[in-house]
Amino acid sequence: MSTDKQRFAETMAMPPSTEQPNIYPLSWEANTRKMEEVWAAAQRDYWDPAKLPWDTFDPDSYSWEEREAIAYWWTLLSVFDASAPPVFAAAMIKTYEAHEEAPVRNCFFSVTRDEHNHETMCGMAITRLLDHPDPLGYTPKSDLGRRLQKNAAWLYFNGGRYWEGYKKAVPRYSLAVLFSSFLMGEIAAATIFKQMYENCREAVFREGFRNIGRDEGRHMAICMALMQRDYPRLGEDDKRTVTRQIRAGYLFLSAVLFEPPMDFWDLPADFIANQREGEEVCRQAGFGVPGYEMKLQNWKKAMLNLKGVLDQYAIEFPAIPEVGITGREISDVEMDDIIPVF
Repeated sequence: MSTDKQRFAETMAMPPSTEQPNIYPLSWEANTRKMEEVWAAAQRDYWDPAKLPWDTFDPDSYSWEEREAIAYWWTLLSVFDASAPPVFAAAMIKTYEAHEEAPVRNCFFSVTRDEHNHETMCGMAITRLLDHPDPLGYTPKSDLGRRLQKNAAWLYFNGGRYWEGYKKAVPRYSLAVLFSSFLMGEIAAATIFKQMYENCREAVFREGFRNIGRDEGRHMAICMALMQRDYPRLGEDDKRTVTRQIRAGYLFLSAVLFEPPMDFWDLPADFIANQREGEEVCRQAGFGVPGYEMKLQNWKKAMLNLKGVLDQYAIEFPAIPEVGITGREISDVEMDDIIPVF
C-alpha cells in the first residue's frame, strides 16, 4: 500500500513525521524583528492601481507614434514585472517548504502582492495607450510601432526561455542564493523608478512610479534583512554560486535596466537602435525614460552598492566590464548551470 493510502492512526499514538520538503507542519515563529517591521510597512503602504488618477490621462493628446513608444516601454517592463508575481509566488512556496519563520513568509507574500500590482499597472497603461489589451496582438499604426512590436516579441521569446529555467532552479538553490539576484534588481529598480517619477509629466504615471519605487525599496530591505541573517553562515560553495548568480542577474536584468547584452540575449541586430529611437520619442513626449548615460550610471551605482554588501561577507564580486567594474571573470562554462532570477 502506498504511504498516501496507508492507515497509521490504528497502529500508533502519534503520526509519523512528514516527508520534507513539505509545507506541513506549520509554525508561527518570529525571530527577525526587521522582517516584522517590513511586513507591517507593506500592510500600511498597499495601493490599488485602479484608484490612481486615470481620469486625468488622455491618450488622444499624444500622437500614435508617441502612444506606441510609451506603450513599448511599459511592455518592456512587463517582460519582467508580469513574470514577477509567479517568480515570487514560487519563492514564497519555497519559504513554506523550508519552514521559514512567519515574518519571512509574510514578506515574500507581500512581494508577490506588490509585483502583481506592478504587472496590473503595466497592463492598464498599455491597454489605454494602445486601446488594446495585448501589445503583440495589436496592429501598430506607425513604422516605429511596428519595429517596437518586433522588439517586444523577441523580448517575450527570451523571457519564456528563462522562465522555464527558473522553474527548474527554484528547487536547486537555497533562498540565500536566490535572493542575491533579487537584491540586485531591487537596488537598480528603486533608482530608475525614482527617476521616472521625477521626469514624467503625466500625473497617473508619476503616482504609479512613486508607489512602485516605494515597493522596490521595501523589497530591498527584505533582501538585506535575509542577508544579514543568513550570509554570515554561507558556505564556500554557495558563495561561489552567488558570484556567478550576480553576473547572470546583471546580464538578464540589463534588458530592462540598461540595454540587453547581445551575446546573452537572442535578439535581432536592429533591436537596440529601435529601442533607443522609441525611448527618445518617449522623452520628447514627456515620459521620462533615462538616457543611455543615466542608465549606465544607475547600473554602476547599483553594482557598487551590491559589491559593498557582499564584501562584508567575503563574497567575490564578478567582473562587470559593461559598467567598468573589475572582479572575478566568469566564463561561459561557469554560467551554464546558473539561471538568472527575474
